[in-house]
This record gives sequence, C-alpha cells and structure tokens, in this order.
Amino acid sequence: MAIELYSEAIDLDSATDAIFAKRCKAKLEKMLCEEALLDAQKVIELNPSSSLGYQLKNATLYGLQRYDEADEAFQIMLSKLDKTLVTQAQEPLHRHVSLSDAERAVRKVVRAQLENTPPRLLNTATGCLCDREAQISAFKTTTEYMELLSSIIEHADLGIERVVATYFRYAMLSHRWSGKEPLLQEVQDKVVYELDSSGGVMKLQSFCKTARDAGYHWAWSDTCCIDKNNNVELQESVNAMFVWYSHSALTIIYLSDVIPTSKAGALASSAWTRRGWTVQEFLAPETVLFYQKDWTLYLDDRSPNHKHSDAIMQELGSATGIDARALVAFRPGMKDAREKLQWASMRVTTLQEDMAYSLFGIFGVHLPVNYGEKKQEALGRLLQEIVARSGDISALDWVGKPSELNSCLPADICSYKALPSTLPSLSEHQIQTSISSLRNV
Repeated sequence: MAIELYSEAIDLDSATDAIFAKRCKAKLEKMLCEEALLDAQKVIELNPSSSLGYQLKNATLYGLQRYDEADEAFQIMLSKLDKTLVTQAQEPLHRHVSLSDAERAVRKVVRAQLENTPPRLLNTATGCLCDREAQISAFKTTTEYMELLSSIIEHADLGIERVVATYFRYAMLSHRWSGKEPLLQEVQDKVVYELDSSGGVMKLQSFCKTARDAGYHWAWSDTCCIDKNNNVELQESVNAMFVWYSHSALTIIYLSDVIPTSKAGALASSAWTRRGWTVQEFLAPETVLFYQKDWTLYLDDRSPNHKHSDAIMQELGSATGIDARALVAFRPGMKDAREKLQWASMRVTTLQEDMAYSLFGIFGVHLPVNYGEKKQEALGRLLQEIVARSGDISALDWVGKPSELNSCLPADICSYKALPSTLPSLSEHQIQTSISSLRNV
C-alpha cells in the first residue's frame, strides 16, 4: 500500500528526493532491492549533496549481495556526513558530536545488546551464517544505522537502545531433530537459501523465511549455529541455552508430525512434547508460535503469542503436566525442584547425558558438560547441586533403581514419575548432615 501511495505522489509531479527516499525504504522492507536501487539513484540525482541517497544505495546493494559496490556507497555516505558535520561545526552557538563519537556511542550499545545473544546467527535476508563481528558489520550497512548516526550528530533523539534492540531481535527454533540435519560445517560460508532443499535443509530454509517474514533480521537453530566439534563452545552453549531462548524476541516451535488438517489435541500427541530439550525451549521465551508440518500456524491461531491462547496452553499443560502459571511465566531456579524433575521424568533425549544437561537452565545452574559420562553421573551431579545449594530434600523423593554413585540418588530421571510423597519433618541438624554427605560424594 505504501509503495502505491508514493508512486501516485510521484506521478502527480511531487517527485522530490524525500518521496523517492520513502518509496525506496518501503521497497526495501518488501525485499524489492532491484526496484529500490533505482529509487536510491533518483534520490542521489535530485539531492547529490545529501548522504541519504548513498545511505539507501548502500542498503539496497547489500540486499543484492553486491558487497563491493555497497562498501563504495558507504564510503561516499560517510564523506557526505563529514561535510555536513564541518558545515554544522562552523555555525555559531551550536555544539556538535563528531562522527567518531557517534559511532563509538552506537558501538557501546550494540556490544551490550549482544551480551546475552548467541554468538552465531543466521541473517534471514541473505541466508548467511554470521558471527558477532559479521552481525555488527551488517548493521552498519543498514538505513537504521545511518539514520542513527545522523540523529546523534544532529542531537535528535531517536533512542539508540530502541533502534539497536529492534534491529538485533532474533528468532529461535524449537524442534525435534529428525534424519540428516545441516551442521555448521555444511552451512558456513554458504547461502542457506541456495542449498539443496531436502530433509533438514528444507526445514532450516522454511524457518529462516518464516522469521524473515515476521520481521526478524536474525534467526538461530541448534543444528547449524553451534560448532559441536569445539568442546569449549559446546560447553558454553549448553549452559547459555536457556538465557538465549529467554532473550529471543520469538521462539518458533515446529511440529513436524502435526499435519495441516489437524484438530485440537494434535499438539498433545506430537513427539515434540516428549523430548528433553524442548522443556526449556518452551518455558524460557516470553513469546512463542506453534507451526504445523507445512509451516502454517497450529489451529490457524494468528494471535501474536500462543502463550496467550487458552486453548493451546490448556492442551500443552495436559500433555506435559506443567502447571499453567509456569507455562506462561516461568522463572528458573531451585524452587519446587521435585515438581520440575517430574516434568522431565517422561521425556527422552538422543544422548543419555543430555537429559540432565537440558535441565541446567531450568534450575539456573552452570555445571561442566562432559559428553561420554553415564547418564546417572550427569543426573547425580545436577541433583547434588540442587540439594546442596537449595537445601530442598524433595529431590531425594523418588521411586526406582538407585544410582551406582550414591544410593540416595536415582539412576534415571524416570524415577520422578511418581507423585511426591509427604516427607517426614527433619531437624535442621539432620538436613545439614544429609547435605554435607552429598557434597562429599
């Protein structure tokens, strides 16, 4: 609609550089980069002394992946800004911010924004996997960045934090691994949209397109955004996963086994509800949307956040045993440890150790990740941490086979399926003695 209105204004001989600039921006939002480039050129012709035309030209060329030309336009834009700055500095009774000061101010906010985000993200516009420096470089080529610099120099308050936070919003994927998924080495230095569309690649492409169409520049998938061959990175990622999901602007939950014609109840039957990692992938984020096999919304629910859908939350609660309050507004920590262990008791993971690792974020703990250890060792370390830190001995209420490491602890998470018992009242001395024995294991 906006493009048509600006076109009508141009046809009425109102062809100012401002109108062409607005139509260019509208076309960029629709990813019509070739057409937007023509408008950017027109802005330059009508107002060659302004930096705006080159700013728009840079953005369109970047969208077309013509990076050398985009860089050239960027340099010209900076020179125009410098000339503007010199002119302004010569005006009496005004104090102006230098370009380098403006860049430094933006860089500081960007670094703070990226502290709790994944180090690698997929650029939904280009389909390229970007590390943190590449993400920042991409931001510097955008219209938002240029306008932000101009506003700082001219003392106009666009709100640095707001602009930066909006640009770096990202969507996370929650799904069930199946078949061959694309790993980092298969995606790095390639364009996701140009890969052979089969199996897990098609899922990744659809996820990126869905995130892009929802207005997000960045997207994250556990398949290709972590270097699983790097032990240090893998350790950091497992311990940071909950935080990453909680800071996402949107988590897209893909139900590969829910067909488009499904009725209410299909979510409860999905294998997604029985996987270990998906507990935190749902509880951590504030906003989630469920998608069916064909990437249409579950139950055709077009609300912006399915956590606000009573029907979907009731179905999910019945399927998982997680109470309604936790589903909508979960907070990590040691409180109600026995209940949280029960949530996980009916779930499975491909790697046995992951059952414990997937709960680190739920309990807010940071522990070493040691792939290759037995599942009872991983679970034992987690349970010892919970009891030792919280003093909550309800984690010792279980039914089943004891761990070979400590008979007070279960060998398997499924031992928490049974409803909790009414625990006997213990003295403070007895509780401290039990905790001390666990610390010394």
